[in-house]
Amino acid sequence: MSYLSDFTKGLWKENPFLVLLLGTCPTLALTSSAVNGVGMGAATTCVLIGSNLVISLISGIVPKKIRIPVYIVVIATFVTVIDLLMKAYAPQSLNDALGIFIPLIVVNCIVLGRAEAFASRNGAFRSMLDGAGMGLGFTIALTLIGVIREFLTSGSAFGVKIITAWQTEFLLASASAGAFIVVGCVLAARNALARRKAIKEHRLYVPPQGLDCHSCNLCAKGGVK
Repeated sequence: MSYLSDFTKGLWKENPFLVLLLGTCPTLALTSSAVNGVGMGAATTCVLIGSNLVISLISGIVPKKIRIPVYIVVIATFVTVIDLLMKAYAPQSLNDALGIFIPLIVVNCIVLGRAEAFASRNGAFRSMLDGAGMGLGFTIALTLIGVIREFLTSGSAFGVKIITAWQTEFLLASASAGAFIVVGCVLAARNALARRKAIKEHRLYVPPQGLDCHSCNLCAKGGVK
């Protein structure tokens, strides 16, 4: 696999949220605005790049039996650094919005998953590219959902009023239920685009695990066959 593929696979083909469905907790909780999505995505990207780099360098000397605790310590170190930097330089409103979710990057399955699946088995440069690509893909997903929810709530994006006549907020889009609805629509749209591309290329489309009809029983429960 080329260096370019290491970076670009996380943007779309193996997007950590849109395809692998990782990091759903911060995605649902923080995407009430586009700014929150960018902030969380940027913090996660920095942790991914740093932790992937260090883990790729030390993987050869870490005993296999204790590799996961060691990886968590490395990740926690970078999370602490990012958390302190954000508290020092990021806007207070952003810090308040992200809150506990920055320290919780330590247990984000995207970060630990890339450390175990890629960084521990590849060189430093490739691991950094993988972390940057996965982080950027996660940031894109967070920002996209944040833009949609913010626009549906108040007709604005990144705090800028797009529809000035929009005076009454649509609270459903900013609530937890609205997050699930928007995320479901985004995943359905991504699935439809991937299926359409597969048909044009005359190949069989295989939906991501958990996003196909075989994983859903709603139709059967509703009496639809």
